[in-house]
Amino acid sequence: MKDIDLTQKIDLDLNKNEQILRKIFENTDDIIFRKLEGGKIKKLKMLLFYVDGMTSKEAISEYAISSLLEGLDLEKIQNMSNVQLQDAIVRTSISISEIQILTTIEECVDKILSGETVLLLENCNKGIMLSSRGWPMRGVQEPSAETLIRGARDGFNETMKVNISLIRRRIRDPKLKVKYTQVGNRSKTDIAILYIEDLVNNTVLETVEKRINNIEIDAVLESSYIEEMIEDDGYSPFPQIENTERPDAAASALLEGRVVIAIDNTPSVLIAPAIFVSFMQSSEDYYERWLPACATRILRYFALPIVMLLPALYVAVTQYHPNLLPTHLALYVAASRANVPFPPYFEALLMELVIELVREASFRITTPVGSTIGLVGGLVIGQSSVEAGLITPLAVIVVALTAIASFTIPSYNFGATLRLIRFGFIILAATFGLFGISIGLSFLIIHLCTLKSCGIPYMTPFTRFVENKRDLKDTIVRPRISKMVRKPDYLHMEKKERKNV
Repeated sequence: MKDIDLTQKIDLDLNKNEQILRKIFENTDDIIFRKLEGGKIKKLKMLLFYVDGMTSKEAISEYAISSLLEGLDLEKIQNMSNVQLQDAIVRTSISISEIQILTTIEECVDKILSGETVLLLENCNKGIMLSSRGWPMRGVQEPSAETLIRGARDGFNETMKVNISLIRRRIRDPKLKVKYTQVGNRSKTDIAILYIEDLVNNTVLETVEKRINNIEIDAVLESSYIEEMIEDDGYSPFPQIENTERPDAAASALLEGRVVIAIDNTPSVLIAPAIFVSFMQSSEDYYERWLPACATRILRYFALPIVMLLPALYVAVTQYHPNLLPTHLALYVAASRANVPFPPYFEALLMELVIELVREASFRITTPVGSTIGLVGGLVIGQSSVEAGLITPLAVIVVALTAIASFTIPSYNFGATLRLIRFGFIILAATFGLFGISIGLSFLIIHLCTLKSCGIPYMTPFTRFVENKRDLKDTIVRPRISKMVRKPDYLHMEKKERKNV
C-alpha cells in the first residue's frame, strides 16, 4: 500500500480500479469482490465489493444485485454520458434508500471498512455507496451499572445510530441537532455531537467540537479515550466529563442545554460540561416524589464526607487527639488497642486495601459468584482479623461504614475518585493529625474551585450563588417539578424559561 495514492480519483477503467483495491486489501480474505454484468440485451460490467460479516447480504442481494442483473435496460441508456448513466442506475435500478456518490479510492476504502457496499461501473469515474450495514449487535437492555427502581429500562448499546434513535424518541424536537465526525487515524471511529440549537451554550459547543477535531490518535476503542483528550485538566483526579448508559439521562442533559457526545462501538455517551452537583444526582431523583427524592439526595451529601474523611478522622483522633473522645469511648479504644501490634494508620490502610481488593475481585468474577465473594470475603477477613488481634473492632466498623457510604454515590467515576482521595487523607492524618486533614481539605477546595469543565467552573453554582441564587434550587434539594420552570443560568443560555411538565 505504500506506493498507492489513496487520494487518487476513481479511474474509468474498471479493471484498473479492481487491481488497486485488491492491492490495498492484499492478504485480506474477508473482503469480497464480485463482478457483475447487468442489462437485458447489452451487458454493463460492474464490480461490487464489501466486508464479509459487516454487511447485510440479504439487503444487497434483494435490493441491489437482482435489480442490476434483471432490471437494467442498456438499450435505452447506452448513448448516455457517464454522469447520466450513473444517475439512471441510481434512480431506476437500485432500491436501497441510502446512496452516496464516491469520487476517490480513499472514500471507497473508508465506506467498505465502515460496513457499506461499494459499486463501481465500467467507463464511469464515480462509485456508488450502497447502505448495507448489518453486523451483529447487542439488543437494547437495561444498563447494569445504572439500575433504577422506577424509570425506563432501556439502555444504550454499541451501535451509535441506535443510541441516537433512543434519544430522539424522547426529544421530538427539530432543534435537536446531530453532527457527525470521525476520530482515529486507523479506527476512523464515528462520533456524533448532539445538542439542542436554541438551548446550548455556543461557546461550550465550539469548545467541544474544536477539542474533538484536534484529537490525534490511532484508534478510539472506548469513550474514555475521548473523555481524557477533551477534559480541561488531565491531571485532576476528578472527572470533568460525565458519562451515562441511560437514554433518559442523556435526554435530560440535552434539555438542560448541555452537549452529548455519542461514540460508536461503546454503550456510554459523554455529557459536557459536567459540574460537581451533576455527579451527586441520579435520574431516579426526578422519577420519585419530591420529598423522598430530597431526602435521598441529602443523604448522599451526608455520605460524601464519610467516604473521604471517616478513616482519616479515626486515625487522627485515636493517634493524635484521643482527648476529643468521650471518656468511656476513649477507655474502650485504649483497651481494644492494648493487644494490637499495629498503629491506627496501618490498620486503616490495611483494611482499606483489603476492601478494594475484595471490591475488584467481585467485579472480575462472574455475577452470581462475585456478590458472594464480596460478602463472604469481607465478613471472613474482618472477623478473622479481629480474632487474630491484628486490628480493632472499631477499625472494622469504620472501614465497613466507609465502604457502604461509597455505594451511595451515583457516579462510579466520581466514587472512584473519592476512594482514591481517601488514601491521601489517611496519610495526612497519620502525619499531622487533624491539622493534616485541614490542610488536605484546603487544597482540595482550592483545586475544585479552580477546576473547569469546557470553560464552566466545576463548583458552579456554589461559587456564584450570590449573583444568582436560583441555580441552587436543584442542587442539594430537589424542588417540585412545577417549580422547576427555569433552566440553569450557569450555562448562559438565551432561552431560560421552560414549560411545566
